[in-house]
Amino acid sequence: MIVSEILQLKGGTLFTATPRTPLVDAIAAMAEKDIGSLVVMSGGVLVGMLTFRELILTLHKHGGTVGDAVVGPVMDEAPLTCTPKTDVNEVRRMMLEHHARYLPVLDGSTLLGVISFFDVAKAVLEAQNFENQMLKAYIRDWPAEATE
Repeated sequence: MIVSEILQLKGGTLFTATPRTPLVDAIAAMAEKDIGSLVVMSGGVLVGMLTFRELILTLHKHGGTVGDAVVGPVMDEAPLTCTPKTDVNEVRRMMLEHHARYLPVLDGSTLLGVISFFDVAKAVLEAQNFENQMLKAYIRDWPAEATE
């Protein structure tokens, strides 16, 4: 399985912010949409990611408030990314190695979407369930051995 297959299962909805978006607005969008990350775009180009991790660090650093902070100084400016052709096993390794819960999917400089650890786990589980069903069907239809 490759990343483009996960994106097909997930759908194409993408939530973004800009580096100048007030952090309060970004938090509100994440809460309202029940999402764990926002892709940060500037001039049509991915410039960062804002996830719960960056928000928690910012809240901790500022005594539980964000004040009038904006996304730019808080975001991860160099998020881990993958391509639509990246194998799901490579994605799992990358996510585990780097403790990344969200990966932007880029085709060159074009952002195609974001996959989460949840999306990957769900896709792998569905693939395993399908394979399991196919194996069970194959075993049920196993031809009888010819006796000589």
